[in-house]
Amino acid sequence: MNHSLEVKKSITISASIQKVWEVMTQPEHIAKFLYGTETITDWQPNSKIVFQGEYEGHQYKDKGIVQVNKANEELSYKYYSGFSGLEDKEENYCLVRYLFENDSEGNCIFTWHQIGYPDAEKREHSESGMDALLQNIKAIAEDQ
Repeated sequence: MNHSLEVKKSITISASIQKVWEVMTQPEHIAKFLYGTETITDWQPNSKIVFQGEYEGHQYKDKGIVQVNKANEELSYKYYSGFSGLEDKEENYCLVRYLFENDSEGNCIFTWHQIGYPDAEKREHSESGMDALLQNIKAIAEDQ
């Protein structure tokens, strides 16, 4: 895992931080923007997190450990994906951070920040899909 590779993108969402927080933490909403992924966790620091489902005909069960849960401010977790092609050991986990801020008009500025990718190609793939992912999160939050 190359921990110097990262993607960080933000989007302004016309919804309260609380609504965006709910979209990012409630399994039924996560499934909407993460291709049907089932998310299992209680989001408490040091708790396990599992993301499982089927993608392009392949069953997957990715996992991690919740690092930070500051309600309506920051949520982060260490994350391992079998799609990385790397061995399941701690140095091959990336860090995913969700950051939530208010702008001057009461909208939520949501930031998705991932640190660590197996290689530049996987980082570029993530970055190229990030805008669409953030637009999906925005649409779900604004529709609540």
